[in-house]
Amino acid sequence: MSTATPALQFDAVTAGYRNHLVLKDLSLTVNAGECVALLGPNGVGKTTCIQVATNRLPCQSGEVRLFGEPVTRLAAVRRARKVGVVTQELSTPMAFTVGEMVMMGRTAWLGRWTAPAAHDHAAVAEAMEMTDTQELATRAFPSLSAGERQRVAVAMALAGEPRLLLLDEATAHLDLAHRMEIVRLIRRISAARQLAVVAVVHDLNLAAEYFPRLVLLAEGRVAVDGSPGAVLDPALLQRVYGCEVTVQRDPLANCLRVFPRFRE
Repeated sequence: MSTATPALQFDAVTAGYRNHLVLKDLSLTVNAGECVALLGPNGVGKTTCIQVATNRLPCQSGEVRLFGEPVTRLAAVRRARKVGVVTQELSTPMAFTVGEMVMMGRTAWLGRWTAPAAHDHAAVAEAMEMTDTQELATRAFPSLSAGERQRVAVAMALAGEPRLLLLDEATAHLDLAHRMEIVRLIRRISAARQLAVVAVVHDLNLAAEYFPRLVLLAEGRVAVDGSPGAVLDPALLQRVYGCEVTVQRDPLANCLRVFPRFRE
């Protein structure tokens, strides 16, 4: 067993909004270099996990730690240097260019009046190359399509050189080719940099193909945590999603596929 400090650790976390509890005594550990997909139907706490991990939503009980430190004790700048976040949609009322937007991903590393240095420009250039956004550099961000904007959002997060990347349905607005491209990219970067990745994913087939570890949430708790083969059990999925499914192995992709079954 590895003795390295986990990248992200939930220890008996209970959290919610007003009088509505969403996470209920949830415990979860993610190590450096792991790629984990959070699965489950709407309302089970997937996005709430992201909110709690970044201290945007306080725990009512339990504790969240980032690289061994309680998230509540981390100053915002230190937290931003450790964690990159990509949400479903990125918007700005200002007509910043794409290049300017991606440079904003370096904000936590720059002083208030400090101009970007060579390393900052290099990090931005690498992030844009990885996300295939170089040709968009001079475009006004609001003029982009939804898919293009989301690729820029990923580039912004990567430009900050995080040790943990949190994605909340980050590929939801991408077409099929770019969706797979981004997920493959994240897997490569994770392996090369020991970057921990936690992604909220609704597409069970995308999760099964590209994530070696799946965490299925149900009623604010971890229902099952393991490999796609362990998690994508038809009886379990039916119980959690309330929908009959068939799970088969795709011989070409060598991964599991989930097919819903609807009765008339």
